[in-house]
Amino acid sequence: MKLLSRSGNTKLDKTNKENSDYIVAGLSLLPNIKICSHSKIAECLDPCLKDAGLAKVYKSVNIARQKKTDFYLNNKDLFFKQLENELINLIKYCDKHDKKPACRLNVLSDILYERTGIIDKFPEILFFDYTKVAARLGNTPENYKLIFSYSGTEKYRPSVEKALKHDNPIAVVFKNRLPNEFLNRPVINGDKSDLINVLTGDNKIIGLKAKGPAKTSDSAFIVNPDLIIAA
Repeated sequence: MKLLSRSGNTKLDKTNKENSDYIVAGLSLLPNIKICSHSKIAECLDPCLKDAGLAKVYKSVNIARQKKTDFYLNNKDLFFKQLENELINLIKYCDKHDKKPACRLNVLSDILYERTGIIDKFPEILFFDYTKVAARLGNTPENYKLIFSYSGTEKYRPSVEKALKHDNPIAVVFKNRLPNEFLNRPVINGDKSDLINVLTGDNKIIGLKAKGPAKTSDSAFIVNPDLIIAA
């Protein structure tokens, strides 16, 4: 079972297409409360992208993701040994094609990889992720960039306030369209490339249009821009 992939995920494909200097690999686990610790208070697990894209069409996609999640939870030593080998292969592949390596380890999860030692072993790789754990901001190695993920729930508000004290980009899922401004920060289109988001998104809102189950969800994880204007 291979852990990393350079394609098969819509956003990952877009990211690789939009960034000619990099080759980006991603690790897609099937999320649950154990590997997404703040998903309950943020109310984001149900409208999560786990059921969007190819996963909506092929059941085998989430079956494969679940196997990877089980692998991580049940045998971390072997999991990280395999991940390390695959990251070595990513570097070799990028060297062969005269590209720079980048990796998103939490495509659908929120594991604190900065505490595992894997990031420090590969300073030549640019790691980046979205996270709902505000305490991670400012506490990752230099080669590990984070985008904070917004939710409007009451219990999650302290996390948002903590995130706003940092320069990290803040990703917000909007219904139907993107507003020009949110949380007193300019909104940029974040659906083109995750790598561009993390490299150029400091002090900006990464606007993401609702996809999959999020389109019809009433979760406070999704922001209706029309209600912002009305307020």
